[in-house]
Amino acid sequence: MGAHADGEDDRDDRDDRGDRGDWDDQNDGTDDDRGDGTDTGGPGPGDPDLAALAGRARAALVREIDASGAWAADPVWREVFATVPRHLFVPYYYVAVAGGYERRWGESPDPVARERWLRGAYQDAPLATRLRDGELVSSSSQPSLMARMLAELRVTDGDRVLEIGAGTGYNAALLARRLGDDDLVTSVDLEPEITETARTHLAAAGYRPVVVTGDGARGVPERAPFDRIIATCELPAVPRAWLAQSVPGARVLLPIATGLAVLTVRDAAHAEGRFLDTPAYFVPLRGGGEAEAPPPSLAGLPAHAREDELFRFLLALTRGRTDPREAYGLWRRAGRPERERYGITVRGERAWAWLDDPEGPNAWPLPD
Repeated sequence: MGAHADGEDDRDDRDDRGDRGDWDDQNDGTDDDRGDGTDTGGPGPGDPDLAALAGRARAALVREIDASGAWAADPVWREVFATVPRHLFVPYYYVAVAGGYERRWGESPDPVARERWLRGAYQDAPLATRLRDGELVSSSSQPSLMARMLAELRVTDGDRVLEIGAGTGYNAALLARRLGDDDLVTSVDLEPEITETARTHLAAAGYRPVVVTGDGARGVPERAPFDRIIATCELPAVPRAWLAQSVPGARVLLPIATGLAVLTVRDAAHAEGRFLDTPAYFVPLRGGGEAEAPPPSLAGLPAHAREDELFRFLLALTRGRTDPREAYGLWRRAGRPERERYGITVRGERAWAWLDDPEGPNAWPLPD
């Protein structure tokens, strides 16, 4: 198994903010320097107008994330997002248009196109950064979702963090800024092209965490142990190697079944935790592992259930091991449960998802 993405949620791309004046506000007193003499404020010294716009755009994005409450659990991330320049990690990206994708590029000879690229880089939206045969394989996540995940990771000073899925390098840069020590951050991805690109972006922004090319599901044993592990791609289960490379009490956050599970590691063979309340749609990891199960037929179920996100989350969590009609009956009897009522337990050779109680009757095995 491997990883290919900063992450991807399935919100539509938004081309215009609608409130252009918000871009022109002042930068709220945020400092665009790392504090080590590295200027991270703009596209480049030859384009002062875009550099100024980048600062205003970043400040506007921070205000938008702030208003969403995404980092309420750990407000220190506000300064981090206000400092790290997202546009340096997306020198080009793709937006969906009729019949395919349109490429937006920071080095376009057209100044209007360059400004459009920059404004898009600071929208609170995911950005498609790598396509293969017309299919999305890597992206930069929606910043407010990244903020929520990082806040829920509950990073503390001195923590050693492993990121699964290097993507553009932006998430690793945020972690490096928060920890103040690049060497505390390790990012791993399966494809050499992605890791090399991430290193290039990180260096351009003045950050140098360790970026490793390898199978993310196997972790990075030579950099262990880790206090925190965060995955930015969807997984079918919890890799046991991650637990073995974690210290007791480590926190692991990973996307599973359109949700975000947060587990506390007890030891190399035991971990447990619940899902957060937010949905999350990520690019799946690639490179091996159990093939994704085909979606079950929902024929005969009421339309409201077929279209309900929480019911579809339950179906994704059971991975086709429960008949949809049985799942619908359970869902109704349980009162249409929110995501926070579900959890995951890893205990020795067993791993399972559950509703309300890890030892209760409503549990579903996860792949090995």
